[in-house]
Amino acid sequence: MEKVNLVKLEGLDDQKLSPNSNTQSEFVYSLNDKPYGKSWEDWTTEWWKWILSLPKKINPGIDETGEKLQIDPHKARVLFLPGTFGGFAERFYRIPSRAMLLPVINFITSFSEEPQIRTELGLIERAKNDIDDISNTWATVDGVNILVKDFRVRSSTFILNLAKDNVIGIRPGLTKAAHDGYWLFLRPFEEGKHVVRVFGSCSSGRTKVDVVLHLDVYSDHKK
Repeated sequence: MEKVNLVKLEGLDDQKLSPNSNTQSEFVYSLNDKPYGKSWEDWTTEWWKWILSLPKKINPGIDETGEKLQIDPHKARVLFLPGTFGGFAERFYRIPSRAMLLPVINFITSFSEEPQIRTELGLIERAKNDIDDISNTWATVDGVNILVKDFRVRSSTFILNLAKDNVIGIRPGLTKAAHDGYWLFLRPFEEGKHVVRVFGSCSSGRTKVDVVLHLDVYSDHKK
C-alpha cells in the first residue's frame, strides 16, 4: 500500500493545542471511565502483559507495516494497538469496530530489568521519574487534536511474564513490574477510513516516539 507523505510536526506540543472538549470526548474515553468494567490502569497493565508476552519475531511493536498484528474479532472487546519502542512507524490495519487502546509514550521497568531496585515503591518511582521527563506529547484522531496530558496512567506493581527473546532483551519469565505513561483509549470508530497519529519525546529529544496508524474499520455488530 502506498504511504502518505506526512508533514513533520515534531515542534508541536499539546499544551499549544486547543481541542474542542466535546469533539475530543466523541473519540476518547475519559480517564474516569471504566470501559467494559475495567479502569485505565487495569487495561494498560493488560496491554503491557500482552506486548511483552510476544517474542521479537511476531511482536507488532517492532513492525514497520502492520502485518504482525493478529486480532481475533470474535474475542476482542478492546483492541490493543502497538506503538514503537522508539522512533517512527507508519502502519496499516484492517480492524473491526471496537474500542482501541494504544500508547502515546510510556515506560515500564521491572526487577528483572533493573535488579538494583529493591522495593515495589522503587519500581513505581523509577517509572514515574522517567515519564516526568516527557516534555512534548500530542495526538490527532481524524484531524482532531487530542489533549494527551489528560491521559497519563500510573500503575501499581504487577506480575509480568516476559517472553523468550522478548523485545526489551532481558531474562524471560516472571518478574514484578510497574509502568507509567500517556495513552489513548479510543471509542469504537464508524465504519470506514481513519487516521490516528501520536507523538511523544523527552526533554533532551533522545527518546522519541512517532506513530501513524491508517485504520480501515469494518462493522461486525459487536461493540
